[in-house]
Amino acid sequence: MSMKKERPPQVRWEERTQTPLLVLAVAFGVAYAVPIVAPGAEPWVHRLCHRVEWAVWGVFALDYLVRLCLAPARWAFVRSHPLDLLAVLLPLVQPLRLLRLVSTLLLVGRRARMAPQITLTTYVAGAVVGLMMFGSLAVLHVERDAPDGNIRTLGDAVWWSFTTMTTVGYGDHAPTTGLGRVLAVGLMLSGIALLGVVTANIAAWFISRFERDDAVERRQTELLEALTREVRELRAEVARLSGPVPPQAGRQAVARGGLAEAAPRAVPAAGSESVMEADRTP
Repeated sequence: MSMKKERPPQVRWEERTQTPLLVLAVAFGVAYAVPIVAPGAEPWVHRLCHRVEWAVWGVFALDYLVRLCLAPARWAFVRSHPLDLLAVLLPLVQPLRLLRLVSTLLLVGRRARMAPQITLTTYVAGAVVGLMMFGSLAVLHVERDAPDGNIRTLGDAVWWSFTTMTTVGYGDHAPTTGLGRVLAVGLMLSGIALLGVVTANIAAWFISRFERDDAVERRQTELLEALTREVRELRAEVARLSGPVPPQAGRQAVARGGLAEAAPRAVPAAGSESVMEADRTP
């Protein structure tokens, strides 16, 4: 009896922590957004948000260390998860705190690799929206107090993020600080990559639909061809069975009919001879 192969400990840990980390990522996003959207809120609100950010970062760091310990090849794990490592090592730089959210998206993305194309497209579309919103918050936080900055409100930041991710770049709003321009470069590259993934998955979905339709049409065509061959063979068999009688077979039938007609005429002859013999008997 074959035994079921047990999954590696790292895979089991990632499956168990996927939902809790996603919830913590949402909490981190709220804690990150509140001080930026409402800078005039009560001091205790800002302190609470700051503590939530550090608590979530601590959980992400612990998750990274646990996965590193459970990985069969630790150096290969470090090389294959560079953003996770950056999210753990760079918690003090404000814009790079978004890498903690990216690490969670990557965690969910590992489960979405083998997902159906519609599910994967939905996941990537959600990542695009999340990246745009948090990119807007980050650039607003950096550019709001810049002397020559022109991104002062959340609406300006969202508009700038949208035009930047789609590589349109109207130029009506643009970062003026060095850190803001670094954010712009990252947002451009991320937007191109994510939008390309969405476009590729939509195209792959249409291609798979066309391939399934072509396969159905090919099967139907094969069935029709097989049915046509069977009908042609049946017609040939019927024609063979109901065709004209060959000449040789006709002559044999006529000969058999002549013998059948000659046999009754021989009986009276035999009877007349017996009568004549009876007349000659004294």
